[in-house]
Amino acid sequence: MNPLHKLQMLAQVIKWRMTWDKKDLDYRVRGIDNPKFMSPREAAKHIPDNCVLFTSGMAGNTRPSVIYWAIRDRFLTEQHPRGITHVTVGAQGSRGRVPGTMEEIALDGLCERYIGGHLETAKAQLKLADQGKLKLHTMAQGIQCFLLEAMAQGKEYIEHTTGVDTFLDPRVGTGTAVAATREPGYSEAAGDKLRYRLPKIDVAAFTIPACDREGNLYIKGACLHTEAYYSALAAKANGGIVMASPAMVIEKDPANIFLPADKVDIICVHPYNEQTGSVAQRKAWKMFTQGAHEDLEASINKLRYANQILKITPLRGEVENSLARMGANVFTRYAKRGANIVVGVGLPEEVSRLIYQGGLFDQVQFISETGVMGGLPAPGIFFGIQINPTKIVTSTEIFHYCYKNLDVALLGLLEADSQGNVNVSKRGEGAINYVGPGGFPDFCMAAKTIIFVGSWMAHSRMRLDNGTLIFEKRGECKFKDKVEEVTFSGRQALKQGKNVLYVTNVGVFKLTEEGMTLMEVMPGVDIRKDILDGCPMKVVLPKGEVPLVRTDVVTGKGFRLSFD
Repeated sequence: MNPLHKLQMLAQVIKWRMTWDKKDLDYRVRGIDNPKFMSPREAAKHIPDNCVLFTSGMAGNTRPSVIYWAIRDRFLTEQHPRGITHVTVGAQGSRGRVPGTMEEIALDGLCERYIGGHLETAKAQLKLADQGKLKLHTMAQGIQCFLLEAMAQGKEYIEHTTGVDTFLDPRVGTGTAVAATREPGYSEAAGDKLRYRLPKIDVAAFTIPACDREGNLYIKGACLHTEAYYSALAAKANGGIVMASPAMVIEKDPANIFLPADKVDIICVHPYNEQTGSVAQRKAWKMFTQGAHEDLEASINKLRYANQILKITPLRGEVENSLARMGANVFTRYAKRGANIVVGVGLPEEVSRLIYQGGLFDQVQFISETGVMGGLPAPGIFFGIQINPTKIVTSTEIFHYCYKNLDVALLGLLEADSQGNVNVSKRGEGAINYVGPGGFPDFCMAAKTIIFVGSWMAHSRMRLDNGTLIFEKRGECKFKDKVEEVTFSGRQALKQGKNVLYVTNVGVFKLTEEGMTLMEVMPGVDIRKDILDGCPMKVVLPKGEVPLVRTDVVTGKGFRLSFD
């Protein structure tokens, strides 16, 4: 990235930082004689007390900031709306760091209940839950999307195998309930499946690139569709309200209408809406739009630099880079050309980077739970969108696609255990340490091969010395006899005949009928001292010598990727 482009990117991020709470709650488009058009402040008055509010978006992408601000402003002024149930699928918080997220409406009395797929970033909501002021529930994102589709069709529940033998199964764990509630959860046993429900949506609210004067909505220029379409249909099926916030008004284009005017009740145009974090919708980056063909390497450098400025991207050392190479190497053994791949946040992102750099990018298709197909997953603050996507669909459609076509899931882990179970949903005690399952249970159920990539120990320090792993400081092993919470069931995976691998700093494990079997070990690792005696997990050793991880994988020298 040349100095001029770096300077331009720095200027954009600084400008965003200085204006990231810019809003005009009284903004109205002039010259439009249509009662659906109103200011955000007026729109907020149409949200009734005790309603079920559904909002769409994912992380910093397509979040309906002005609607959150308007609801907050009305509540602080009038103490209404009160007692609402807020439902989201994707994470829409910012850990209290950025204004205009769903954390704006985390006020005592405003929200009574929150139901989401990924909860970790909604710190304000989690704090309320720990104070006993908010009822908190969670479920898999794909299941939520299917429930929206079912609700639009007038159905009250769905039955699915996803979640069986995990904490979402009341026979095993807490079900959907997380904190501050004794009310029934939204999942129950139904034979060899689980029956899931959601409360009926009264208001569906989302941002969208554009509308016309009649109130038809247009998605062109968006980086994501997420749940806007199906949440709108669900709200209308319940006799509810659809509230959209476009960034601009355009001329009518019948061939490209995303949602017709008869499905839209309220339109509050807001010119400051973002396509994604730091990028205004009116100046959308083409690289994130369907069918884009931007220079891939230049785009990657641009996003990497933006994350560096914002201090989003963690610095990876030689040990983490070696771990990522192990993950990529394992991937090539189990994936085939044309594979559909889903990538989780964190270390799995590093594996996807290596798949790209290793020359396999054009031979696979990356998929995002947000509805993006093709292209390269974007990192850091842009997680959930992709560079040069070939197609963007709704979250509901992408989960249907995954359940039929997903080949490999590259996912992270917080801890794993002797039965191959994995926990990614619970970091510690209290709601404030709760993560939520996200789309993880769906991908684990859908994928033929699951590759978990994670550190062997927490709070440890390791280094590579002449191609061998050296422990400088030992920490707490993440591989237990029993995980704190089961987000992925090893028993179910074996029952379904899946390939399940666990790529760690010390080596690679595979889930077999015998248990967690050590398939490869890092040079320098003493199997007895560093693995068998160093972790509570029961480890199965194969017959004969355990193969060493290849030198090129460890050091990166001469490392190349190709499908076995």
